[in-house]
Amino acid sequence: MSSDGEATSSSVYQITCIIQRGKGDRITKAAINAGAGGGTVFFARGTGTRDTLGLLGLAIVPEKEVVQVICREEKKDQIFQAIIKAGKLDIPGMGIAFVKRLDEVVGGNF
Repeated sequence: MSSDGEATSSSVYQITCIIQRGKGDRITKAAINAGAGGGTVFFARGTGTRDTLGLLGLAIVPEKEVVQVICREEKKDQIFQAIIKAGKLDIPGMGIAFVKRLDEVVGGNF
């Protein structure tokens, strides 16, 4: 971290998880238990070519929750694996999670 409170570019990551509505609290709790300082949860609406078919011919509910966690590189893998486990994201159709490196960050306690 630099003297002005800004984190270095290679040390901070954003983990984003998009899951079915109602699953956000479980994901957030798992991330916190794995070392995250907290998370942000908000609602979204999904669209796409699979809206009416879904996995195995089932209707896809378009209402989603998005969980975002910002963390240091040292905790990234541990938090990401906890999110995958809590959301059962290794099962097709349960959601998606991804990690992005952040170039600049100011504020926050992560």
